Amino acid sequence: MLALLLALGSSLAYGCADFLGGLGARTAHVLRTVMIAAPASLAVELLLWPVFGASFSAQTVLWGAASGVASAAAFALLYKTLAIGPMNVLSPVTALVSAVLPVGVGLAQGEHLGLSGLVGLPLALVAVVLVSAGHGAGTAGPSRTALLLAFGAGGVIALQLVFLHQAPSDSGVGPLIIGRAVSSAVTLAAAGLMYRRLGSEKPAYAMSATAGVLDSVANLLFLLAARSGDLAVVAVVTALYPAGTVLLARTVLAERIHRTQFVGLGTAAVAVSLLALT
Repeated sequence: MLALLLALGSSLAYGCADFLGGLGARTAHVLRTVMIAAPASLAVELLLWPVFGASFSAQTVLWGAASGVASAAAFALLYKTLAIGPMNVLSPVTALVSAVLPVGVGLAQGEHLGLSGLVGLPLALVAVVLVSAGHGAGTAGPSRTALLLAFGAGGVIALQLVFLHQAPSDSGVGPLIIGRAVSSAVTLAAAGLMYRRLGSEKPAYAMSATAGVLDSVANLLFLLAARSGDLAVVAVVTALYPAGTVLLARTVLAERIHRTQFVGLGTAAVAVSLLALT
């Protein structure tokens, strides 16, 4: 139950972070947004060090660095994807892709699900799609480029989560600190190489920084959840984050919530209840 609650918190934080990051990337080049978000996220994780502790063994550094490279790619691809829009279509595509690989890794490593888990797991995947499936006649469908970006973002998010899970369980927030330091360095290096192509538009500083802070909180909650529960279950529950993105898109951008999406929210509630029994 603790792992489930932590995963739900991670899902909510990811949904809010993705909405703010995607919205911020509409005002300036995506790298300008990530240049603010990644260091803000690192600052939060450094503040968490005295609370949760951290160790930096070779394995922690290795898996943390790998997650950092994936995180840098995830930041850029995801925010670019959501900036192109529509958020309520692309967000679940990314989430579904990001859930499949961790589920496979968890099951391959010997995790076993009871009957309720075997029903709840696929039901949660269905909920991810339903929760933001409808885009209505008044909203243009996603372009091929947007869909490719969404699949790419989902893939690197999945790798980031798997790499974090592979770090030693007694390493505290060490892998998060290493990962975010690497992602910040990669982001700043990429921005330096592409400086002339970044344009003169200023990023939404507060929005971008808040997205980074929320992403850091989401990563911490996911790591704690994965250490206290099954990766397969935690990854799927975390992948329900489009619910938060869609609700914010409805509130701020006036994107409609369709009947199918309400069904998806109800399906997610049933799926989470079943997974709680696992």
